[in-house]
Amino acid sequence: MARKPNYDFERRERERLKAIKVAEKAAAKREAREKARAENAGEAPREDGVPADVEPTPDKV
Repeated sequence: MARKPNYDFERRERERLKAIKVAEKAAAKREAREKARAENAGEAPREDGVPADVEPTPDKV
């Protein structure tokens, strides 16, 4: 015999799992953003978007 469906529980489980996934993704993005900020600390980009400490390279002709 088939089980009786429990729609409310199943919906809550889907929402709970989705919330966990969203929280993990947000935490990963936050960590990546903090890491990028830490790497770029002290490096002020110039007007052309290249950090000031990078030597310009001549273009190949």
